[in-house]
Amino acid sequence: MSVVDSIRRQLTPVHPQGYLFIAAFAAATLICGWIWTPLFWIGLIATLWCVYFFRDPARVTPLGPELVVAPADGVVSFAGPATPPPELGLGAQPLQRVSIFMSVFDCHVNRAPVEGRVRRVVYHPGLFLSADLDKASQANERNGVVIENAAGPFGVVQIAGLVARRIVCFTQEGAHLSAGDRFGLIRFGSRVDVYLPDDARVVIGLNARAVAGETVIAEFGRGGPPRQFRQS
Repeated sequence: MSVVDSIRRQLTPVHPQGYLFIAAFAAATLICGWIWTPLFWIGLIATLWCVYFFRDPARVTPLGPELVVAPADGVVSFAGPATPPPELGLGAQPLQRVSIFMSVFDCHVNRAPVEGRVRRVVYHPGLFLSADLDKASQANERNGVVIENAAGPFGVVQIAGLVARRIVCFTQEGAHLSAGDRFGLIRFGSRVDVYLPDDARVVIGLNARAVAGETVIAEFGRGGPPRQFRQS
């Protein structure tokens, strides 16, 4: 392996959604630096942070119909029964929910927790409360995706936060997603909730760190063959 190939393997790609923001930060840095040199160094740090924020690393996803993987990087802020938002069409009874809070230092590319067909994509306007508050699930701006497979419907909700002002969803109704596939992104600090079918068993605890597309957050049944993996 050449030195160039080695360096390339160590670099994390940037998601295309970040190109415009990085260019804007870089342009502002040059202009501010022309006005006053110390502003250049402040802008350079901000530009490097923007590059870091929009990173999109490859992930190795465990495969299996009994597994549910994390849809986001971050800390588990809630794990327990909760009533899903009405626009998802999942009923009014509480379902098991896992909430993952993303700080401005976490990767914000969201990934599908399971394989299945996208049954519904619905946007809901709302407030911009801090995303680590439980009431943000119902009060904040959000985008819901319902993925259906043999285990049942899964609700995945992207929730805007105190700083976030833009939810991006790449998928659409009727699309087929594999576990670990990228389906959206939120800018800049937010949360993703996953609502699980009744027979799912949550296997991640409160305050645990999750890695999108890799960390198993719930399972169906017990035992089974060794896990398989795919890189995406």
